[in-house]
Amino acid sequence: MLKIIGTIVVIAIVVVLGLAVTKPDTFSLQRATTIHAPPEKIFGYINDFHQWSAWSPWEKIDPNMQRTYSGAPNGVGAVYAWSGNSKAGAGRMEIKNVASPLNAQIALDFTKPFETNNVIEFMLEPKGDSTGVTWVMRGPLPFVSKVMTVFVSMDALVGKDFEAGLANLKAAAEK
Repeated sequence: MLKIIGTIVVIAIVVVLGLAVTKPDTFSLQRATTIHAPPEKIFGYINDFHQWSAWSPWEKIDPNMQRTYSGAPNGVGAVYAWSGNSKAGAGRMEIKNVASPLNAQIALDFTKPFETNNVIEFMLEPKGDSTGVTWVMRGPLPFVSKVMTVFVSMDALVGKDFEAGLANLKAAAEK
């Protein structure tokens, strides 16, 4: 009986690892919305990390989260670092490129619960009295993450947070 259970476990592990090998080496996640506000107003919430508390879905995960701001006050060179509970983790963001008020690229580096380096991009497109806002995250998918995505996709893990963040950004900008 133990031999059969052991064989089943080994086969399951081989199948999961085999599926993980077929996963891509990178991921990309994207969400978009339309906000009834000019791009300049919306961009102010994105381009200044001090404003992220008004809309970021992760700001309320840990009320005791440690936050530090450094570098430029906003725009290129602005840095935001955090360290929180196991849900909030720890990491750092730095605004790397800005084409105000239509585009911002941010380096997102997590140190906890695992190390990863991603790129976030916000793209704003004026549409009459509204603005289309697209939030994209791209990054590498190391083997451990590939194994995880056999069971749950990056979209399932983070997509709802992006949707909540865009809804919060919409509410803040439309005030």
